[in-house]
This record gives sequence, structure tokens and C-alpha cells, in this order.
Amino acid sequence: MALIFESDNFQIIAADRPHVSRTDGGHLLIAPKVPIEDRTKLSRESAIELMKLTMVAGEAMKNALAKKGIEIGRINYQDNGNWTHKLHIHLYGRARGATVQKYGTPLSFPATQTEFEQMENLEPLSEGDVTAIRDEVIRLLNTEKYKDF
Repeated sequence: MALIFESDNFQIIAADRPHVSRTDGGHLLIAPKVPIEDRTKLSRESAIELMKLTMVAGEAMKNALAKKGIEIGRINYQDNGNWTHKLHIHLYGRARGATVQKYGTPLSFPATQTEFEQMENLEPLSEGDVTAIRDEVIRLLNTEKYKDF
């Protein structure tokens, strides 16, 4: 997985084997550096940081991919935890021009991890996408909206 950004407590990463292909909007994950079971185990400070990072990562994903011709209409933020019982947040871009995970419809995934592993690989975010999202995360973190969050 490609590291996009890390704070003292969390990492934002681009999935090597995404659930949503690059052209359908892409797939990021945010995970604590020290595994925990679920969000109820977060400290107040970590919960605030996680919310801030989901906002920043989603905004960065939309902005950076738009410059690459992928117009994301919305981001689905999901705390699945069905296959891995550790807290991690998925950010699924929902591109208006999506061809598989069509915009405006519910996301559709295999029922089990085994079924997912048997699927054809979807296109991950490119190195250029990762760099653009990283640059945008850093830029956003220094804006008035986020710097004192």
C-alpha cells in the first residue's frame, strides 16, 4: 500500500488492491498506527484527529483526482471491519463517470474476503495520483479550515 500521509497516530494509504478502481473514483484507507478494535476504543483526541483526517483525505482526493479528469461527486466513508477486525476507515470515491461502481447507486462488494481475492484486480491509484493527493493533504492541513482543528 502506498503511504499518502502519516500523523503521530494514523496513516492515510492508497489501497494496492482497491475495492473501487481508479477511474470509478479510487480507494483510500485511514488506519491507526497502533491497531485497535473499533472507534469506541479511541481517546477523545484520537477521535477528533480521525475525523479531521477523514475530512482532509476526502477533500484532497476529490481535488487531486479532478485535476486528473476523474470528477468525484461524493466520497463514501465506511468503517467496514468485516474481514479485518481492526479499526480502519475506507474512503471510496464515487466518480460521476464510473462504469462499474456507477455513481448514484450503492457500492457492491463480494460477500467474503475469499470472493474478493478471486476477483480480477481493479486499477489502483497511480503514483502520480498518490503524489497529488499527498500534496493536497499537506496543503489543506495548512489552511485556516484545518490547521487549528
